Amino acid sequence: MLQLTVVVPAYNEASGLSHFHQRLGAVLDGLDMHCRVLYVDDGSRDDTWQIIEQLGDADPRAGGLRLSRNFGKEAALTAGLDHADGDAVVVIDADLQDPPELIPQLIEQWQAGYDVVYATREGRDGETRFKRFTSAAFYRVMEQLSDTPVPRDTGDFRLLSRRAVEALRGLRERQRFMKGLFAWVGYPQAAVRYRRDPRHTGTSKWNYWRLWNLAVEGITSFSTAPLRLATYLGLGTSVLAFAYGVWVFFKALIFGDPVRGYPTLMVVILFLGGVQLLALGVIGEYLGRMYAESKQRPLYLVQSHRPPR
Repeated sequence: MLQLTVVVPAYNEASGLSHFHQRLGAVLDGLDMHCRVLYVDDGSRDDTWQIIEQLGDADPRAGGLRLSRNFGKEAALTAGLDHADGDAVVVIDADLQDPPELIPQLIEQWQAGYDVVYATREGRDGETRFKRFTSAAFYRVMEQLSDTPVPRDTGDFRLLSRRAVEALRGLRERQRFMKGLFAWVGYPQAAVRYRRDPRHTGTSKWNYWRLWNLAVEGITSFSTAPLRLATYLGLGTSVLAFAYGVWVFFKALIFGDPVRGYPTLMVVILFLGGVQLLALGVIGEYLGRMYAESKQRPLYLVQSHRPPR
């Protein structure tokens, strides 16, 4: 019999985890597969781990992996995939914005021959217009900048075949953008479209600052376009500065105009200084990622592991 493992990263999801497992269990009961669920507690500060243990006591299909601290969702996903067995692995969040009832459709596409079946959002209920706009803008910017096509409006909710999971296990970079890594491994991929629901309970752990950092992570992990942009900006600024200098020189030489204009001088100095600082900032982002990679620290540390039975 085919085996399916569902990986569920969780951070401070104690209030809704039992309801999530109830809905997920109803879906798994209807599948003609041997199913397991692996919850990954990413250093939660509430009773998430205790709830996971209770779920494991009540349902032998449920297991847990507790990280030693909060390493972030990308690391939690990596830990779950590292410990997931089975012929296929489904990744889904515990907040019920992604409906577990969609899993049978993902399995149908996998059985049709696709190694990666991702769920693409047609709508995002319960989110502000500004968040929907920034999310759509990010995916479209990534589409233009990245050499690896990242599907639009697609989160982490997806099914991965065994060989796709094995390929991801070989990617041990420290600065991780999982949506890009899912696309980078290639293999036949298909989309299943759905409308995303509001959170069942609790609040999102992703504020705009964390989303901004994730966007920067994605762009710098899968594109060198910011470096090229800094180069072109510096080149264009140099050309303009040189042309302006020649114009000022010949104007003074031919017309005898005195070189004056303290405000203009200050604007030019501040503009050139801003361009230089921007270029240094872009270089610093990439240099910081090289520094993190060079230390070769583990992606995560496990405090407790309770495998599904």
